[in-house]
Amino acid sequence: MWNNITLCSICKFSPSSPSLLFSRSRILHHVFERKYKDLCKQTAQILQNRSGQVAKRTCNMLPSRLVSNKAKYRRYTKTYPVLDGRIPTVYQHVFEENLRNSKAVIQRYSELLEMVSKGGGENAILRHTQRNKKLFVRERLKMLLDDESFLELSPLAGLNLPYGDVPAAGCLTGIGKICGVWCVFMANDATVKGGTIYPIGVKKQLRAQEIAMQNRLLSVYLVDSGGAFLPLQSELFPDKSDGGRVFYNEAIMSAMKIPQVAVVCGSCVAGGAYVPTMAEETVIIDKIGTLFLAGPPLVKAATGEDVSPEDLGGAKLHSKVSGCSDHFASSEKEAYECVRNIISTLNYEPLPEEVIEYDGPLYSSDELLGLAPRGYNYTLPVKLILSRLMDGSRFQEFKADYGTTLVTGFGHVEGHLVGVVASNGELSHDASLKGGHFVQLCSQRSIPILFFQNTAPHAAEPTSISQAEAHTNRLKAQASMMAAVACAAVPKITVVIGGCYGSESYVMCGRSFSPNFLFLWPNARVALVDSRHFFTIPKAEDNDCKEDESELNHLKEKLEEESSAFYSSARLWDDGVILPQNTRKVVAQCLEIINQQKYQVISPCQYPVIRM
Repeated sequence: MWNNITLCSICKFSPSSPSLLFSRSRILHHVFERKYKDLCKQTAQILQNRSGQVAKRTCNMLPSRLVSNKAKYRRYTKTYPVLDGRIPTVYQHVFEENLRNSKAVIQRYSELLEMVSKGGGENAILRHTQRNKKLFVRERLKMLLDDESFLELSPLAGLNLPYGDVPAAGCLTGIGKICGVWCVFMANDATVKGGTIYPIGVKKQLRAQEIAMQNRLLSVYLVDSGGAFLPLQSELFPDKSDGGRVFYNEAIMSAMKIPQVAVVCGSCVAGGAYVPTMAEETVIIDKIGTLFLAGPPLVKAATGEDVSPEDLGGAKLHSKVSGCSDHFASSEKEAYECVRNIISTLNYEPLPEEVIEYDGPLYSSDELLGLAPRGYNYTLPVKLILSRLMDGSRFQEFKADYGTTLVTGFGHVEGHLVGVVASNGELSHDASLKGGHFVQLCSQRSIPILFFQNTAPHAAEPTSISQAEAHTNRLKAQASMMAAVACAAVPKITVVIGGCYGSESYVMCGRSFSPNFLFLWPNARVALVDSRHFFTIPKAEDNDCKEDESELNHLKEKLEEESSAFYSSARLWDDGVILPQNTRKVVAQCLEIINQQKYQVISPCQYPVIRM
């Protein structure tokens, strides 16, 4: 607070001099002093109230999280202009054609999800649950996670691969809440190929770890693995992004102060044994959890000795003798309760108990099915889509009349402020300059960016010097925007609502540009070029021309198959296919997940936890 000496030095006069200014300053001094004392009393009262609230914690919340009696409300400004989301009559036939296509692809999507949900099949599930006395992986997640919906990542991974179907890549990954904390989970499904790890399973786990590192999310491993599938060892062992990278990431994540907990809830053989032994805390379940580099059959083959799995690497051995496990659980239920208790020991800042008020869109999200383009020629203005995703259908557009083939601006998704970059046609020179400018604004203001991608299948080739110059200028502008997107130090979420083609897909934050999350609508197409806009060869009687035409048709068929959303998701080129009407919910969930890292206490020491 101000005192006489400070006031004298500022006002350049002596306290003894009779000055009207000085007398007024003394009055101000007393006023400030009184206000300061009142503030101290109020602060003490607040601290006293908070200390009394510590005992009111719920069992599903972190102990460090305080429950407030008065909900805090955060209201955003409602002065943003309202988008006109009415569908013009002239577009009605396109809307209906898109709607028919959406219903067809969603039917296929539902069939694939139903197949994946059964894991390795009914017989494998019965063998797993009845003979082996273990819970099915989805039942395990129900016991572990809070009673809330969770975000499953890439559920279609592993379907129709060259080496066969591996439903869900043999492991479930996703993000859910445990004790109120968002966590990444990686859970092996032993009903699929006996828990054997395939190359696609390694890729899926690495992507889950990448998401955990990018968003600083606690990781929980439910390990029930038979080790690598040896016939494909060359595809999952030797390279930088193969199986060993999982263990490398565990050490790096620990050094980054990202907690990791593992549960040995089945057989952990060979490479699968390193996951729990490199986690910071490990729980092993009696009778069903085993941990060893080589199982009893190999011991028998090498030494002629008969040994049981329990004696070789069971729960009691690793809890009492080896120390590979930190917690012994007599049942799966006890193990998952133990995990929840471990998570309650994390040092998190109290999370704000806010109730965010927001308005729903003015237009039905079900109409997004008719706005999801069947092809690029069936694309409708992207603002019709934004009007069904933004809170109150309100959108503060940036450079509305410049570079109109790209729509940029600010809006809210369930109360979260986002910058929006949405394709509205071919990415022109002006649109690219506008996009680069806007992305840098978001980066400067620390606002997450939401990309809606529907890039043009191909650009027309220049036929004159002036067109060639324009083409070159557009490439330079796209490169400028590409650099802005790559270097924007803010969370980025990409939703492919139509086409994801060629270099423009990079500019719109495709997979290569490491968005925090990337999702596809079921109608999306992902390819270097669109087979439906492919060039054709003039018909001729010459045999060579006929052969060229046959090869071209074969290539078009191959591109058509490989560009579907389901083909992409099966190979983990994205984080999953989502329904258009669920887009708003999924995006809001991702923004909440990303926002959690603000409340973590991070130690300055950068080294991993080294187990004994």
